[in-house]
Amino acid sequence: MSAAVCTETTYLELSQDGGGAHKFYEVTVDGQVVTVRYGRIGAAGQTQTSTFPTVEKARAAAARKVGEKVRKGYAPAVPGQRAPRAVTRRQVASAPSTARAVAPVLWRFRTGSAAFGVHVDDDRCWVGNQAGDVYTLDHDGAVLARFNLPDGVKCLVADDFWIYAGCDDGRVYDLSSKLPFAAYDISADVDIFWLDIHEGVLNVSDRAGRLTVIDHEDEHQWARRSQGEHAWMVRADDRAVYHGHHRGVTAYTPEGGGELWHTPTRGAVLFGWQEDTAVYAGTAHRVVQRLSKDDGRIEATYACDSPVYSCATSPGGRFVFAGDSASSVYCFDRNGTRLWKLGTGGGSALSMQYRDERLYLVTTDGSLVCVDAGEAAIEAAQRGSVPVARDVKLAAALPTYAPATAAASVATVVDVPAGSVVVECVRESGRLRVHVVSEGYEPSWNVQFPRAIREPGARYVVDALHPAAGGFYRVRGDIRRLR
Repeated sequence: MSAAVCTETTYLELSQDGGGAHKFYEVTVDGQVVTVRYGRIGAAGQTQTSTFPTVEKARAAAARKVGEKVRKGYAPAVPGQRAPRAVTRRQVASAPSTARAVAPVLWRFRTGSAAFGVHVDDDRCWVGNQAGDVYTLDHDGAVLARFNLPDGVKCLVADDFWIYAGCDDGRVYDLSSKLPFAAYDISADVDIFWLDIHEGVLNVSDRAGRLTVIDHEDEHQWARRSQGEHAWMVRADDRAVYHGHHRGVTAYTPEGGGELWHTPTRGAVLFGWQEDTAVYAGTAHRVVQRLSKDDGRIEATYACDSPVYSCATSPGGRFVFAGDSASSVYCFDRNGTRLWKLGTGGGSALSMQYRDERLYLVTTDGSLVCVDAGEAAIEAAQRGSVPVARDVKLAAALPTYAPATAAASVATVVDVPAGSVVVECVRESGRLRVHVVSEGYEPSWNVQFPRAIREPGARYVVDALHPAAGGFYRVRGDIRRLR
């Protein structure tokens, strides 16, 4: 009679400088079955299960997994002893609109959970919600795909044609290809409020009023604490990082050399937008204020009737839009004259973007709303004539993409397809970097690449690489492992 096989579990947590540990990794061996559970401390995490031919091979595989994590800084721990990562979700109240007319809503897509993130480009509309879902739609409202991320989406930001989702698990995911991956991992002592990315540099504003700046290799560059807390605004360009908090807006030099200017605003900043020469701060005291990027001077004020949750502009700031806590949306001319106020037909707009005479809103009920902001449509709406809003439905077979969590989750190819680029993982100064192998690229530049699938000596095939101003390459398209 064979002896009973016992279950063995090893639980590890990652310890970082300053008490910033927030990740766990658990390996359980039950006979020939190895189960790995991992994720943010305090969350259920994700689970992977593998079966091996013998108990001995299962134990050996488990030992290798544990050894890899220990070499990366994980250490044995007791589940439940360390507090989970601090997550603050914006508490919002949404009252019915006092506007006499409703905005001309063309279509509405209900995501099923509170939504904060929106981005619209030439081809697609993106919306991210608190359930960790990011949906892409075309401009007519047809749902194209879904990205399933491990935690709630804080915001969606674009850096050229790369799209990133900042999540409550402290990671920022690159959604620019079919294989989403964690491009940045933010320390657990940062209670994230908002994010922006410029030329591959991540800017993070948080509950404590800090600004944390991280480069494209996920390595900390610099941090500053502003005069105020609850920093819901961060925007960046070549000249500065603009940080909005409950005492106003502060501009810092991009390299962290110091403060350029600080301007108190009329009320705590709840949202921020930027154009080439100005930043726009929506505040709790019912206004949007336009600040000069040169010196922080307030150039114009746009008065609403309730606290401003979001704002946006048409190109060059010709028109300024705002969404308030009373489910209304406003349009002003450049100088601050209110042109119209309309009800959203749903909840309050928590984020917005204008594009090609359409205003895209994400609202407190978790909807992405497309409003016809053309002059004729708005005039008709003010007379009480609005189109019947179309409710967008999910396709029966919707492509769904989840982040790569291990090398095994990446498809393998034997040959390099024509036009593709080969990259290789190499160890430098104790870290795994990725460099280009194919000719015609700068071999010393690093490639921003999924950390979860990096293995020493492994080679991968990518559809395309694009150079960034910071002297590194970004991946565009599919990633496959080269056998």
